[in-house]
Amino acid sequence: MRILMWMAVLVFAATAGSAQDKPVVVVELFTSQGCSSCPPADALLDRLSSRNNVLALSLHVDYWDYIGWKDKFASPAHTARQQAYARAAGRRSVYTPQMIINGLDDVAGTAPMDVADMIDRHSRRQPVVELALRQSPNKVRVEVKPLRKIGPSVLQVAYISTHEVVEIKRGENAGRKLQYTNVVKRIDRLRKWSGAAPLTVEIALKQHEQAVLLIQQEGHGAIHSAVLLR
Repeated sequence: MRILMWMAVLVFAATAGSAQDKPVVVVELFTSQGCSSCPPADALLDRLSSRNNVLALSLHVDYWDYIGWKDKFASPAHTARQQAYARAAGRRSVYTPQMIINGLDDVAGTAPMDVADMIDRHSRRQPVVELALRQSPNKVRVEVKPLRKIGPSVLQVAYISTHEVVEIKRGENAGRKLQYTNVVKRIDRLRKWSGAAPLTVEIALKQHEQAVLLIQQEGHGAIHSAVLLR
């Protein structure tokens, strides 16, 4: 497990789901193609993505690019997100592969039993937000209903690539062909929400574009709800 001293991560989160589904557990994996410990965590995330009660996201950080291989999916914004979680949690380090489970807990992506235990625990939480989706060819209409007052929150849209394969030619994973699932390309801030009253938003999507809606407590806090838009 690679560790980078900085300021470390919390997303205090409550689970929630769409109106038609059970509560969803959000798993954010901070990973890098330049990290030799990351491939097992990438494979674990792929397995988790097939579970109906898990929304798995792969966020590639850029702080290992200097050791011989530049991660084609790495983004300073993902590194900043991980560091912001760190500051919120009062931890003194960020690392790869790190999983943030539903925003509340972090766990090494190389510890599948710990990950499974945390997902199981979070899956038993009561929803605090209800979502209902209405899809059309070029947009998704989302109705958001708080089940209790949750405080100021932010609606974000994460645009993803569901499957990627990369041949690593240099660095610690040189010679390996690695597969990645639900790779986050970017996260856009859609709007703020008081969290006290129902809200309806429309999200434009290009043809074949895949995206995830995240409703998160302002200041990198709780991920109250998340849903795959398509």
